[in-house]
Amino acid sequence: MKNKKLKINSNNLLLIITIVLFVLMYIGGCVVYADKGFTRLQTFLFILIDNAGLICLASGMTCVMLTGGIDISVGSVVAMDCMIIAVGIERWGWGSPVLMLLVLAVGLVFGLVQGWLIAYLKIQPFIVTMAGMFFARGMTAVICTEQVSITSDPFFTKLSSFKIEMPFGIGAYVNKKGIPQIPYVRVSVIVALLVVLAVFLMLRYTRFGRSIYAVGGNQQSATLMGLDVKKVTLKAYVLSSFLASIGGICYCLNTMSGTTTQATGLEMSAISSAVIGGTLLTGGVGNVVGSLFGVLINGTISKLVQTHGQLIGAWANIVTAVLLCFFIVLQAVFVKVKERKKA
Repeated sequence: MKNKKLKINSNNLLLIITIVLFVLMYIGGCVVYADKGFTRLQTFLFILIDNAGLICLASGMTCVMLTGGIDISVGSVVAMDCMIIAVGIERWGWGSPVLMLLVLAVGLVFGLVQGWLIAYLKIQPFIVTMAGMFFARGMTAVICTEQVSITSDPFFTKLSSFKIEMPFGIGAYVNKKGIPQIPYVRVSVIVALLVVLAVFLMLRYTRFGRSIYAVGGNQQSATLMGLDVKKVTLKAYVLSSFLASIGGICYCLNTMSGTTTQATGLEMSAISSAVIGGTLLTGGVGNVVGSLFGVLINGTISKLVQTHGQLIGAWANIVTAVLLCFFIVLQAVFVKVKERKKA
């Protein structure tokens, strides 16, 4: 019984805190803004739709942070992907399926280069991924310096606007014009949730997933266990960039455009979501489900500010910063308690 209790504390305590915080925050929003439609299912689904790309980024960031690393290039990768898709469709005349495969390949190569520099040349992850951030943002401007809107590809346009309605009319409501509305999600949400599910299963049930936790927990111990630490680290960064490219496609489906300033600061949102979700900055502890709830918390904060109507958007950043500091302090306490138990 004692061992079971310790297991629950070490693996799930931060996750439980994150979930409880999200539930309390969302219930609070439902109580305060019930008259503004916050209680509708569609409001929650809009949070998922708006943050589908971020969910993919946070999932990849979780894997990297579990190894004890960081990847601050993912926001710029998203911007580059959006520009490739937009310019490819509108100016190069390429089909969107080919362009989506292209950006996925770019993500793999990007992650491979960064992962190799970090794992095999032992360069600090922050420095490597910062260089990657500047490179990707610069390449975005090289491809095109103007805003390019996607209008000429019927497949991509249809994919962007396609609605997946809730079965059996769950959460249906009547709008101000008296027209019945059935809650829906976009394709990007389905993709994002599938990414979360795939990463969750990978981390929990595969050798690679267990190796990520082992490397983040203690690299020396992982080496003594016979794990190839360099190879695991390389794969983690490849996965992060690949998921960032999937997130880029989702992001582009939402915005239907490419700009040089797109997705600015998105990497920080991914990091904060992972930290709020219970992933330790030092590695070895975390869960992609927690990162999903971290994204939902950030999305709920933004939605609350937006629903209020009289607050500037900066308040969302301020609240997120406070929560981030809270969870960092909580993590520090958590690590100290864990070290004392080992002693």
